[in-house]
Amino acid sequence: MPSRTVSTRSTAPAPPRAARAELGLAHGICEQLQQLIYGGEIAPGERLNEAALALRMGTSRGPIREAIRMLTGIGLVVAVPNRGVFVRQISVREMLEIYELRALLFGHAAQHAAELLEDADRPQFEQLLDGMDTACETGDGQRYYLLNLRFHALLMTQWPNQRARRAYEDHAKELHLYRRRYFNAKVNMRRSNNEHRRIYEAIVAGAKERANKLAQAHVLQGRQRLLITLDAPSTAPERKLA
Repeated sequence: MPSRTVSTRSTAPAPPRAARAELGLAHGICEQLQQLIYGGEIAPGERLNEAALALRMGTSRGPIREAIRMLTGIGLVVAVPNRGVFVRQISVREMLEIYELRALLFGHAAQHAAELLEDADRPQFEQLLDGMDTACETGDGQRYYLLNLRFHALLMTQWPNQRARRAYEDHAKELHLYRRRYFNAKVNMRRSNNEHRRIYEAIVAGAKERANKLAQAHVLQGRQRLLITLDAPSTAPERKLA
């Protein structure tokens, strides 16, 4: 008797086309809202109004609600019972703790980069550094900030530790709301990219310990620049940054 072939394909029905389209729309709206929040158009502490956002985005409230759920999942907004959903605020104490963690992680990534960087990776770093120099000259803080994020992300890829990379990304997201502000000043952009270049030079030279120290110092200098920009002394640990 011939044996029967058992199909290994899943018998679960695929999501309806309309549901897939709405989910894709929600992802797009989530990205738009992130940019509005990071750019300061929606400020920390501001309430997200579903109806107003639906009107602004030209869609129904369903995708807006799903997008807000995604933002809640990444910690960018918080739901307050009986009040609504608000863009997250963080205290100076929280910010200082996050910067300390980022400094350690970024330092380790730079150390690994000094050991693992390949010649094929150098042009990407150099293009970003040159692009940030151009942004410094033109005073384009938004352009500088985007390239700065790419530089940090590229350096983090040199560390094979995926958990560490995810942790760094998660902590970086929490600070997007505030870090963007201090790049409005040319002097901050210039100092920041000078630090980037010194880190990169140490990496290319294979100086692991120096790369680690410079990378940690860079993140902590960024913390200090932000505190000065916000005029928020570190002696006021519970003050809100908005």
